[in-house]
Amino acid sequence: MKILLVDDSRSTAAIMLARLTSLGYEVTHALDGREAVDLFRKIAPDLILMDIEMPVMNGFEATTRIRAEEATYKWAWTPIIFLTASDTQDNLVMAIEAGGDDFILKKVPEPILHAKMKAMSRIARLRADLSIANRQLEEMATRDRLTGLYNRRYLDMQVDALWDRPANDGAVVAVLMIDVDNFKKYNDRYGHQAGDDCLAGVAKAISSAVAGFNSSHSGKESFAARYGGEEFAVIIPDGSGAAATDCAQAVHDALKALAITHETNGDFGVVTVSIGVSLSVPAAGATIANAFRQADAALYQSKESGRSRTTIV
Repeated sequence: MKILLVDDSRSTAAIMLARLTSLGYEVTHALDGREAVDLFRKIAPDLILMDIEMPVMNGFEATTRIRAEEATYKWAWTPIIFLTASDTQDNLVMAIEAGGDDFILKKVPEPILHAKMKAMSRIARLRADLSIANRQLEEMATRDRLTGLYNRRYLDMQVDALWDRPANDGAVVAVLMIDVDNFKKYNDRYGHQAGDDCLAGVAKAISSAVAGFNSSHSGKESFAARYGGEEFAVIIPDGSGAAATDCAQAVHDALKALAITHETNGDFGVVTVSIGVSLSVPAAGATIANAFRQADAALYQSKESGRSRTTIV
């Protein structure tokens, strides 16, 4: 367990540090509240032992700032125990109101110190397990079960966030709508189970293509999602016509390399996709609905022009 010990008295801190270290804990010492807030960001302790009266910033203010910092993180909560020379009622009330969880005397007997630290160690392990479980639940809530890509819910949230960026941003958002060509014929020819396997394969190819695109275009944070049925979407947050063309071509190339047999897909003989691209500037008044509407219209043009191609509007 990592402990952040905050005390302006070097002699008092040295004694507590020695006691905690002898119990097997990893201890970092801060001399005042301001240093404690900085170290909290750097080391992410499992427990904070906080003195109250200190120069620069006292323990109550430091605790308030740490709690405000934690409010910006997901599932964050670090136990804070105040160190005090007297166990008065006022100290307890102020400690709890400032965001602390408990307080102990600086001269706490060894058995009590040991017992409290054991309890905090259990809490630290539970917090770690809970954090992992929460991340797994979030992942499940944002992923499409069949394809493993992000789902429509995640897509909508991320697009909303892009459109909420500052009005002076000026960035271009590229929306790629991707549709599997003649997919109904594929299902009719090979069956729905094969259809599901086909969609999973297409999704994997798209994911790989987007990852490669991001890698070769420094700073890009594009992502792919299942839009619905046999339709997929790729969003390029800071896009351009050239970037969208590169990404779309990477998708076509990935599908070509995959070479899933599709005997009812015209002269192609393998599974292909058609892609429609729209380029929008949210800060210039473009709407989300119009961005997807234009991408869908471009997709229709790709279908009408012979499929297995990209159209940009």
